[in-house]
Amino acid sequence: MDGAGDRGERGRRGVRPAASRGRGAARGAARSSSRGRGAGGSPGGAATLGAPRREGSTARRGRPARRPSVVRSLPAGPAAGGGEAPPAPRSGAPAARAPAARRRAAVADGAVAAPVAARRPPSAAGALRLREVLSRLSLGRQDVSEASGLVNQVVSHLIQAIRSQEDSFSSIERLGAGSYYEHVKISEPNEFDIMLVMPVTRLQLDECDDTGAYYYVTFKRNPKEKYLLKFLDEDGKLSAFKMLQALREIIKREVKHIKNVEVTVKRRKRGSPAITLQIKNPPAEISVDIILTLKVQHSWPPSTQDGLKIEQWLGRKVRGEFRNKSLYLVAKQNKREKVLRGNTWRLSFSHIEKAMINNHGSSKTCCESDGPKCCRKGCLKLLKYLLEQLKMKYPKELDKFCSYHVKTVFFHSCVMWPNDTDWHLGDLDHCFQKYLGYFLECLQKSQLPHFFIPQYNLLSLEDKASSDFLSRQINYELNNRFPIFQERY
Repeated sequence: MDGAGDRGERGRRGVRPAASRGRGAARGAARSSSRGRGAGGSPGGAATLGAPRREGSTARRGRPARRPSVVRSLPAGPAAGGGEAPPAPRSGAPAARAPAARRRAAVADGAVAAPVAARRPPSAAGALRLREVLSRLSLGRQDVSEASGLVNQVVSHLIQAIRSQEDSFSSIERLGAGSYYEHVKISEPNEFDIMLVMPVTRLQLDECDDTGAYYYVTFKRNPKEKYLLKFLDEDGKLSAFKMLQALREIIKREVKHIKNVEVTVKRRKRGSPAITLQIKNPPAEISVDIILTLKVQHSWPPSTQDGLKIEQWLGRKVRGEFRNKSLYLVAKQNKREKVLRGNTWRLSFSHIEKAMINNHGSSKTCCESDGPKCCRKGCLKLLKYLLEQLKMKYPKELDKFCSYHVKTVFFHSCVMWPNDTDWHLGDLDHCFQKYLGYFLECLQKSQLPHFFIPQYNLLSLEDKASSDFLSRQINYELNNRFPIFQERY
């Protein structure tokens, strides 16, 4: 899952087709050069249930001379599986080259250098432009309004019922997490993550493996939360399984009393930290993950000491403020345990991740209404969509991958290229290329450190075959100008 629960990419029923766009709008998009300084962009504002703004360029009056498409600087070359590269252009005019500084900036230390394609004029059908893809992925305001209204109605009803029926959960607080609240949700507003946060004091955390991410939770002497003692297991550890089960039973009873909305609780998925609700919203459905979360006034564990290296990106002061925030733990089973007892909890940084994505600029005015625009969120949306489409095409081979891998790569990329000028809105194709290059390097090495817990590798060597498969598919898409962006699954 995005953020809170590492939810895997859920199956989609197909991407809603784009609305018909007028010729003027199409020309405006086509006139945006890969190095132009277009206006627009998604502002990193507070997390609300409103529709995120669309990124785009402002059309200018008159018909300028033809410029190269924004994806023409994406690498061509041999396609995966032996396909040949597209022929070089026959135009007599030489293709414009990026300045030397920009070409060097495309590959940071440790990143993979992708071959630079020869520029060529668009085909008869027109080259697919990344900005057009982003426009298709934008959420419709009416859809957002309807979906968010239903989710708010259901969740508010459940929280009120949970607080009144069970003393153990009387202190829960609501916290929106994941892509919708980070304003990077794509295609449809059909997935929401809601954390039900329980403030708890005087807890002791003990690592249960060498990842530094999973912990056993026990109470210190004379706990204030005596109503939680009934959830202890035989070893005195706080049982995530018992707490989730009690919460699930309350929700299953209460959804039957929600008026004017049809809500069902999906069957429990083994090891999942979420209770998943399905809300009928004809002709589709909305999926809501309810995630039980402990909020602990506790210093961050030693495993996080070398993580969150954002000093050059967001600043040393911001890093200190983040590390002074409460520690969050979600009821997530550690699958590495030989005997699954359901008594492990995993660190969650969803609240920090949301803050970083919504305030992503090295300058405070980045992507504000009167500030310069960047393409960080655009690149994140494109890679989310690429992985989502590939998972639909190859569900078995790519089952191990989820959107949290994409988000983690995004954070590392923001650290490697920390300045707002590294992500200028007009350089979308160039920035997406270097973002993909870093992801490919991680796949090739089967090494993707958790952004907050560096010793925790999110790409296991045991899944090297899956990493290699995804690497081949991404290379094919990169070398063939992303044909999968034109397909529907």
